[in-house]
Parts: sequence; C-alpha cells; structure tokens
Amino acid sequence: MALHAKPIDQLIEALTRLPGIGRKTASRLAYHILRRSPSEAQSLARAILEVKEKIHLCSICFNLTDEDPCRICKDQNRNPEILCVVEGPNDLIAIENTGAFNGRYHVLHGAISPLEGIGPDDLKIKELMERLQRGEVREVILATNPTVEGGATALYLTDLIKPFGAKVTRIAYGIPMGGEIEYSDGMTLSKALEGRREI
Repeated sequence: MALHAKPIDQLIEALTRLPGIGRKTASRLAYHILRRSPSEAQSLARAILEVKEKIHLCSICFNLTDEDPCRICKDQNRNPEILCVVEGPNDLIAIENTGAFNGRYHVLHGAISPLEGIGPDDLKIKELMERLQRGEVREVILATNPTVEGGATALYLTDLIKPFGAKVTRIAYGIPMGGEIEYSDGMTLSKALEGRREI
C-alpha cells in the first residue's frame, strides 16, 4: 500500500533524481512545495522550464548563458590576452566571485577521465585551440580541479597550448586561509610548497 498520494510519490521520485537528494530530503522538499501557495509552485515550475528553454552555451567561451555572446565575452573592459580555462560553469562563477580576475574564460565542460569514458574529444578542447589560433591570447591559466582528472587535463592542455607561444600557468593549490599546517594532508602540503612565491 502506498504511503503517499500518487502525485506526492511522483514528486518525491522526481526530486530524488537530483544530485545529492535522497528520499528523505525529497520527501521534505515535496511537503514544503505542498505547503506553498499555488502561485509559488507555478513560479518554481516556470523557473525550471525557463532554464531548460532559454539557457544555452555561449558560442565563444561555452559558459551557460541566456544571450550570445555571454555578458563576460561582450565586456570590452576585460583583458582578452589572458584566458582562464575551467572545467565547468560553477568554477567560472567561483573565480568571478573573487573579483580578482579580469580576463576571459573558456569552459571545458568536464575533465579527461578514461575510467568514465571521457576523452579530449568529449570536452571543448578543439574550440579552445581555435581560440588560441587567433593569436590574441598571451597567457592561459589552467584552473582545473586538484584531482587526478584535473591534473591530467592540465598536462594534456599544456602540451597542446605551448606551440602557440602563450604562457601557460596553473592556479596554485595548498593550505586554505585559516587552515593549520599540522592538520593538512601530504598532498595539500606538497602543492602548497610547489605553489610558493616570493614575498
């Protein structure tokens, strides 16, 4: 015997398909949606549909956008000579939120991962090479994640980018602000030492 009415079960089932949402959380969300007014539920449904209908990839940097080119690519105040390569749109947003970078971006949409069947042809690498062929970029910052896949992707890209004559850099990794050395793992400490700079 079903514990919930069929529409509630269907909503819970749909919510469990979202990443990080288990059955218990999905059930809480479903009941939260039920407690909201019909107009709030319609607003949520409209927002989901609009994202699916209006969001696409920027034809230049491949970030998610509702206009083409995206706002970052259209911004004439950004330095076109520095290109930051990231794995995904969330990485771009994280870097943008720092306010510390004023160049342009290129979103790969993943990292090379043979175990998951993701190769260079599955990423926006060919498009990156086409951008570099124009000769405007002087430095490429590889801001891939500090994972085996991110490291492999950075090494692969370095070999492809060097012949274009652009400087290739990698963001530094290490101990976070407020962190303590004694509690850091060996990999973090070694990356912190490698990424050291003169003061």
